[in-house]
Amino acid sequence: MKVIVLVKEVPDTYGDRKLDLETGLADRRASDAVLDEISERSLEVALSYADGHEDVEVVALSAAPESASTTVRKALAMGADRAVQVIDEDLRGADIMLTAEVLAAAARMEGFDLIVAGNTATDGMSGMVPAALAEHLGVALLSGLSAVEIADSTVGGTRPVDGGVQRVSASLPAVISITEALPDGRFPSFKGIMAAKKKPLESLSLADLNVTVDNAVTPRSIMLSISERPPREAGIKIVDEGDAGERLAEFLIDNRLA
Repeated sequence: MKVIVLVKEVPDTYGDRKLDLETGLADRRASDAVLDEISERSLEVALSYADGHEDVEVVALSAAPESASTTVRKALAMGADRAVQVIDEDLRGADIMLTAEVLAAAARMEGFDLIVAGNTATDGMSGMVPAALAEHLGVALLSGLSAVEIADSTVGGTRPVDGGVQRVSASLPAVISITEALPDGRFPSFKGIMAAKKKPLESLSLADLNVTVDNAVTPRSIMLSISERPPREAGIKIVDEGDAGERLAEFLIDNRLA
């Protein structure tokens, strides 16, 4: 069985996160670049299954600039067998649909039984790439799983819904997205870090995938405006002088919070 895990380099959530006001893109220099935590959890799902089953190959797949190679190699250090990184200047600022198209082309070229992704990345927070990917590939999508069960020819799991828990399953090949309810990714061992240096990390371009990008003719998305986040203002302090309840109620009503 071949399991592809989508991995992504993101700005560290513990650092500053800013937008470049000229390009509208995330300023990747504002904080350290790290492997997204949900990517690590996705990888742990695949690796945990591979630990108990022979003939399971885990492939990390990413669409990222060449500078992200070090981050992608962390997936190899954690235990992935191989990694594939799509590198192309035309992917700079790629939106959801282009990203999904490129990842689908890479997955189709690679071949797969199961694709594991996080439900949402911590930078874009769109949560739409797994669904778009499954649509491009013409396979089933099991989204937002809080538990995963992988078998030889099927994948299933549970996800929370209003008032209960929903159990879902699908035949392979399929795409699943998981939530933070799944276990943390394993910590790379020294042996894993050293082994990662020798594991294959294949680089692909859009030409290799037969994906054409002509933003001048067919833009996939248009940014209308962008502005810097306004500075945080001091809050309103209510001192109880016998009328605090009334003043609090007025504040909630005036701000449409009640």
